[in-house]
Amino acid sequence: MSLADRLAAARAGQQGDRDTRTVDPGNRMRRSERLDPFADLKREVHRALLATLGPQLYDATLSAAELEQRVRRTLVDVLAGGETPLTAADRTRLSQEIADDILGYGPIEPLLRDPDVTEIMVNGPDLVFVERSGRLHEVDVRFADEGHLRRTIDKIVGRVGRRVDESTPMVDARLPDGSRVNAIIPPLAVDGSLLTVRKFATEPLTVDDLVRFGSVPAEVAGFLRDCVAARLNIIVSGGTGAGKTTTLNVLSAFIPGDERIITVEDAAELQLHQQHVLRLESRPPNIEGRGEVTIRDLVRNALRMRPDRIVVGEVRDAAALDMLQAMNTGHDGSISTVHANSPRDSLARLETMVLLAGIDLPVRAIREQVSSAVDLIVHQARFRDGGRRITHVTEVAGMAGDDVVLHDLFVLDRTAGTDVDGHPLGRLSPTGWRPSFEALLAAARAEADGSAGPPP
Repeated sequence: MSLADRLAAARAGQQGDRDTRTVDPGNRMRRSERLDPFADLKREVHRALLATLGPQLYDATLSAAELEQRVRRTLVDVLAGGETPLTAADRTRLSQEIADDILGYGPIEPLLRDPDVTEIMVNGPDLVFVERSGRLHEVDVRFADEGHLRRTIDKIVGRVGRRVDESTPMVDARLPDGSRVNAIIPPLAVDGSLLTVRKFATEPLTVDDLVRFGSVPAEVAGFLRDCVAARLNIIVSGGTGAGKTTTLNVLSAFIPGDERIITVEDAAELQLHQQHVLRLESRPPNIEGRGEVTIRDLVRNALRMRPDRIVVGEVRDAAALDMLQAMNTGHDGSISTVHANSPRDSLARLETMVLLAGIDLPVRAIREQVSSAVDLIVHQARFRDGGRRITHVTEVAGMAGDDVVLHDLFVLDRTAGTDVDGHPLGRLSPTGWRPSFEALLAAARAEADGSAGPPP
């Protein structure tokens, strides 16, 4: 078949592909049978490009901009030298897709560049979903085959010194821009390799953004600002995807600029603009199973670095014990997040994680540690409309017998229901309970206003 015939067949295949999606968009078997009409042509151009550039693709002396310029210039020459009668649109599309494969991460590269996409979910080579505005959408993006997807995963994890294969079929990694990546391959992934990318926000949301989105009322945002300034120890709780890290970033932004802040994270996501910020990131074990540095190791090390505040991205294991001890030994104003379904549940989670440290403590002793360490719990949830909202601001008010006492200060009224789009109609309103730390808040407000008197 001539190149012209092949191009005609490709365009016919594109039309048939569109018809298939319209008739039966939910049939996964038909989706997997659809092929890229330009796949053969792209492979030919790809091979010619590799043959032309050769070792230049791996030349460490070339900057990213220089390498991209050479690849695109060579692409133009290779396409121009062929006899394929491509339209300008086809030529541009092929050039971009091949450049994405060589310089970036293949078919998902345009999604990584799309500022409206917050998460990318690759469910095998032929099914890709994205999250936009909190909702999932299937996109017309696919890999050529399982091998193409595996090569993309290998490129992602290889750039951060990791590997994924049958012996280590799960991996967490981070893209150069900070986006978090999780990959899992067969035999654990039964229907093909799975890739999830949670994109890094180049412009972090501010408290004004959260107020504008309806995530938190302005008066509650002001209250939380005062709580951070008053050096209360705060836990942000919520389920997966509830926006805990975003809220943690916003709360951390309230920390005064003259304090020494140490952040501890699994993957560095927090973006603080204070001058004196030290960022620590955990490290997984290498392929020999050595060299692991855990969150707990970093929290203990942070205590030796003269911190004014310690901000832990997420407590999910025995590091909870070290975090509570830090909060109880003069490191007031520390902030962290924990996975939980309610404020009360977040305390139960902390108890369980302290027990993971292997120290034989009675439950009452653990609860006393928790109640004296944590001052405030900010709980949030993700709603059916895709929005994330703070639902509880709760004070930890000490012990009563063997139980930790919680007082809700602000609660979202869920009895108001939702509208047709799933937007909750209730507001986050004060309960009328006056917090026990009210004097600390007043002092913080006075200091912020510059009206605090001289020390006694």
